[in-house]
Amino acid sequence: MLTQFTTSTLDMAVLILMLICVLIQLFYFWYFFARLAFLKKNPSYNTNPELAPVSIVICAHNEYRHLLKNIPLILDQQYPSFELIIVNDRSDDGSKELLEDFARNNSRISVINLTQNLNFFKGKKFPLSIGIKSAKYEHLLLTDADCTPASQHWISSMMRNYTPQKEIVIGFSPYKKKSGLLNGLIRFDTLHTAVQYLSMALAGKVYMGVGRNLSYKKTVFLKNKGFITHYDIPSGDDDIFINKVGTARNTAIEISAQSHMVSEPHRHFGTWTRQKRRHLSTGMYYKRATKWLLGMYIGTQSGFYLCVGLLFFTALPIYVPLSLFFIRFISQEIIYIRIAKQLNQSFPWLLLPFAELFFVIFNPILSIYNLFAKPVKWM
Repeated sequence: MLTQFTTSTLDMAVLILMLICVLIQLFYFWYFFARLAFLKKNPSYNTNPELAPVSIVICAHNEYRHLLKNIPLILDQQYPSFELIIVNDRSDDGSKELLEDFARNNSRISVINLTQNLNFFKGKKFPLSIGIKSAKYEHLLLTDADCTPASQHWISSMMRNYTPQKEIVIGFSPYKKKSGLLNGLIRFDTLHTAVQYLSMALAGKVYMGVGRNLSYKKTVFLKNKGFITHYDIPSGDDDIFINKVGTARNTAIEISAQSHMVSEPHRHFGTWTRQKRRHLSTGMYYKRATKWLLGMYIGTQSGFYLCVGLLFFTALPIYVPLSLFFIRFISQEIIYIRIAKQLNQSFPWLLLPFAELFFVIFNPILSIYNLFAKPVKWM
């Protein structure tokens, strides 16, 4: 009798924990993520933009092939006034000569060649700071050398969000769709991350942007002393900085397809893992409220899948865990399919639980590994 009672009690405890996880997850889906899923029009759009001049800043290290392809596409943007600042960080692949050739033929291009490695600044924060401080315009637009504008209206799409109150515009940068499992995981991870930071921004809980497609005013950078508070962290030029300076009042998002910057995906699991490690290393530096908000979502997401596995080995009827699983699954499918449509993305949605479960296991493993391994360099 004691054994039967104990088993029954444990079964109920797991069931209650799963129910709590499902309810919290549904709250995130329908309170936060639904804002992005059902967004009709960005409320911060400036219907009469002044088309302020823009300084585009790119940092590059041995990116000859990407620079050759993407610089002409950026110069071809339909925007009246912009400059392109490229910080060449110790490249030895011919980038220096290529950039100088571009600059000779186009007055919009400014090239800054860095020849020394300043060890006290990790990652791309030092070259990015140099580029930003060299900008002659107030409005900055940041991207990477391997990013391709989805249209000729990338600049104008991002800039239309500026109003007297808005100082930061967070964009979206998907990865190019290719064949293979790794590409599917990369694109799902990018979408899943975007669901969180774009939705949270709409709810006034701004905590990050992506440096591949991000805009803010130069005065915001200077008055907050740039990256000086986290210069020794390899990553964080986009998320830690935006977590520090972004607010509900001063931040807008831009999600239209013509505003996207499309990135080249990694082709090898090892190089992608290194990038993931670098990105995951910044979360501990977020504000306490942000860590609590994200931690609750990630914790209940992991708890949900743990309970699903445990309940299949209990004496409870199989329809009990299945019912809770499908309640969450259907809600998630509705939200994610609508968000994917908003962001002009595609994914085999019946595989969503498997992709999600992969990252529920994979991300904590990388985070634990980061505690003992050497920090990952930007390049």
